[in-house]
This record gives sequence, C-alpha cells and structure tokens, in this order.
Amino acid sequence: MSPMKLCVPGDKLCSTDDCIPGTGVYMRHGYIFSSLAGYVLKKNEGEELPVISVVRETETQLLPDVGAIVTCKVTSINPRFAKVHILYVGSTPLKDRFRGTIRKEDVRATEKDKVETYKSFRPGDIVLAKVISLGDVQSNYLLTTAENELGVVVAHSEAGAQMVPINWCEMQCPRTHTKEFRKVARVQPEYLHA
Repeated sequence: MSPMKLCVPGDKLCSTDDCIPGTGVYMRHGYIFSSLAGYVLKKNEGEELPVISVVRETETQLLPDVGAIVTCKVTSINPRFAKVHILYVGSTPLKDRFRGTIRKEDVRATEKDKVETYKSFRPGDIVLAKVISLGDVQSNYLLTTAENELGVVVAHSEAGAQMVPINWCEMQCPRTHTKEFRKVARVQPEYLHA
C-alpha cells in the first residue's frame, strides 16, 4: 500500500473525469478539491471511476469499559485499597492516563475478609485486572483481581531484580532468594508476548 498523500482545504486533487467525489471534497469547474485537512483516499467501489475522499486521522481514544482486562501499575497502597494507573486496555496502550482503585474486597474471590493489601501489591507492580465499575471525573475506575488469571504479573524485589512467581501468593527474588507476598496472576498464553 502506497503512503497516503496529505492535503489541506482548497488543494486540487484531480479532474472530475478521473474520479468521483466522495466525502471531504467538493467540485468546482471540473475539478475536485479538498474541503478538509487530512489524507487523500481513493477507493474503487464497483464504479468505473474510483471515489476520491479526504479523511482525517482520527485517533479514537479507547476507554476502559466494564469487563475489560486492563494492565496497570500500582502507584500507592493503604490497608483498604491499592491505587493504580491504567496503562493498557487489552493490548492497546492508552494515550491518556486513567486512575483505578483495587479495593481490599476485590483482590481475590475467596477469604475476602483475610486479604491484606500490602501482601497483595506493592508500588511499582504491574497488575492485570478487570474493570468492574466505570469512573468519572472525580472518582477512579473500580478494578478487581478476583480471578486466577488476574493479579501481579511483574514485580521487582528490594534488590531490584524481577521476581519469579512460585505460587499464587508468593514471588521470589532470583538474586537474594527472599520471598515476598503478592496476589500472583496465572498469566494466560494470549497475554504472553515474546
């Protein structure tokens, strides 16, 4: 596919003998001109002449939605919840920063009353979570890690090494062999990238 040509309003694109006008263009004196700043797009839609249009580069912002799996980074913790920044929705990086909260009762599905936030997450951890409630301007997205596939996927020890999961609630530093508590995710193959 050839790179698309950039144009501004008023650019002469072609003759009406060569193309059929589409969206984002206008005809004048037998020629087709751009009415938008954007990219020139020529498509053959079954007619004998191609349709010429001008399209804007739309960067549609993907928003976290209820039920979406998100990748986030823990920014702070307290006894009741962990605060996170949402980095990805699925495998799509977000352009804007969204904040989320993982409440103590949403960390795991069983023994919710025995959950201790500091034994589940630490600031800097990368976590897979699911959106359970939408946020607004004042509040954060509510997230859960109460599934086996959700939880901490990347954590660093106090020695600075990336820790290795040893079971669903512990990770170990390969350098010092110290164990730290985490709510570890059982990462599914579709989330593993080489």
